[in-house]
Amino acid sequence: MAEQAVPTNRVATEPGPFGAVADEAAGGDGAMAAVAFIGASLAPFFLNDPRTGDAADAFAALAELDAEAAAAEWPFVEEAEARASLAAMVRGLAAGADNEELVWEYRRLFVGPGHLPAPPWGSVYTDRECVVFGEATLALRAWMRRIGVARTTDERTPEDHIGLMLALLAYLAEERPELTDEYLRDHLLTWAPHYLEALEEAADHPFYQGLAALTRSTLLGLQEARGLEVVTPRFYR
Repeated sequence: MAEQAVPTNRVATEPGPFGAVADEAAGGDGAMAAVAFIGASLAPFFLNDPRTGDAADAFAALAELDAEAAAAEWPFVEEAEARASLAAMVRGLAAGADNEELVWEYRRLFVGPGHLPAPPWGSVYTDRECVVFGEATLALRAWMRRIGVARTTDERTPEDHIGLMLALLAYLAEERPELTDEYLRDHLLTWAPHYLEALEEAADHPFYQGLAALTRSTLLGLQEARGLEVVTPRFYR
């Protein structure tokens, strides 16, 4: 397993969409810096349309990334695996984030219209009815309410959207590190690796193939590094 250091060859990060409700929100924990890094670095690519979204700086930084150098420092993933995924993402941005094929692929995978081949919400996979705003969403919403964390933007998207959950991971690692393992074990790792495998299979564009592979391997590496035992639910799709 690669050394758990925070990469100096950073992918640009965006301001997170979460804030503390409770006054007792703790300060960041240095030991969680790598966890915060992966959440903040990956989340914007799941949440933002390459052309019309708010992650232009993140896409631009990724396009200029030295995949080999970044892979050597990417946390929780073997270097060769990180290199292959990052190289695919950089290659996918060779024509620019405004490229029609990239934009179309994002909308096909995450927005629609029409059937989404790999919907980005947890409850779609774990709820018997395969619905958005299912039991997994409500459980996460209740947990967030209990710990005193609320979204500061985009209140319409279900909380268990993969991009929002990665952003929440970054927030917790920085502000509430004592809750990070619980969040990973009970809410994110229960379904995200399954979804990301489906996303990689559904993606036709190297950028999103690489993004899915990198995110999945990173989360699984994080699970191993933290020694988390995750109870996998039944998947209905």
